Amino acid sequence: MRDILLVDMNAFFIMCESRRDKTLLNKPAAVAGDPKYRSGIILASNYEARKYGIRVTMTINEALKLYPDLILVKPDHAYYEKCSSQVFKLLYEYTPIIEINSIDEAWMDVTNSRKLFGTPLDIATSIQNRLKDEMGLWCSIGISENKFLAKMASDIKKPLGITTLYKNEIEDVLWPMPVRNLYGIGKVTAEKLINEGVNTIGDLATCDVAYLVKKFGKYGFYLYNRSNGIDDDPVCPVQAENLSCGRMETLAQDIIDIKEAKKVMALLTDSVARTLRRRKLEGSVVTVQIKYNTFKMINRQMQIEQSNLTKDIYNAACKLLEDNWDEDKPVRLLGVSVGSLKGKDMQISMDFQDREKEEKLEETIDELKDKFGKNLIKRGNVL
Repeated sequence: MRDILLVDMNAFFIMCESRRDKTLLNKPAAVAGDPKYRSGIILASNYEARKYGIRVTMTINEALKLYPDLILVKPDHAYYEKCSSQVFKLLYEYTPIIEINSIDEAWMDVTNSRKLFGTPLDIATSIQNRLKDEMGLWCSIGISENKFLAKMASDIKKPLGITTLYKNEIEDVLWPMPVRNLYGIGKVTAEKLINEGVNTIGDLATCDVAYLVKKFGKYGFYLYNRSNGIDDDPVCPVQAENLSCGRMETLAQDIIDIKEAKKVMALLTDSVARTLRRRKLEGSVVTVQIKYNTFKMINRQMQIEQSNLTKDIYNAACKLLEDNWDEDKPVRLLGVSVGSLKGKDMQISMDFQDREKEEKLEETIDELKDKFGKNLIKRGNVL
């Protein structure tokens, strides 16, 4: 059995601000879009502000109606990234197997860390105390045998909670929760399930899997497995020493349509692939970044056969989008990168001739774009 932790920083943006201004700790305060003009939304609120019902994504005007003396702080994302790096640096002292889920959240596989640091509970307690004492930052930590249950456990007690949730506990702890609390479920899906009489995670867990697949397609398997505490996905670390090549695009306006996201991804993957071909490199790990309008970012990756072909990178990126898209969450930034880069191999295989033709076609397109401009030729998935 694996030992998995999910470290979730509490009220991260405003707690970062509290490192610079200790007076914010004991007063209702929030990081907001543009406090000067009272426009935009609440990006993070501290626990003093939450006592008055002030929550993330609430407009500033709505928040001020609830508590007129709310302290508003302009966001400083460069500083939050710096704080995030410091947090992850501390986590790496306990294990190299870390999967960063967003700027303020990461899974850790500490299965092989017992001899050095003790039980998972010992490790979680040490991490929480050090983050609080050394950095002035709070976190909640979930402990389990897989990523999903660790994530669910981390949400049970906030702030400064440490919670265990194992498979033998799910009937008592997980199943009574409202179905909307299931990690990975969107508002629309939750409403569809509730309309069908599926009100709790336990109701979902006891559904016929064939019914769920008929109703939701392959997503039905996810719903059934997760509600039963089943998750075989490993913690996927990205080695710092690995080279990578990537592109990101902040969108002109937030999008919720995956078709629009795929058009953006087509442009990004084309740019990345051209760079790889120019550098005579190929990669085998494709990573997609999705940043929501709340500024929460997730990173998802998958292995592919070593390649620098646009279609291979694009297909992998689209698969990651499809598996992780949530139509309830507007997206403001998309990114893609290719890692584990190596010099181009001349491997002989059954489809070598076909790949060689594709590579020559890609290189010809690159040359034409370099000579006459990148808009000369556009791929069908962009149009």
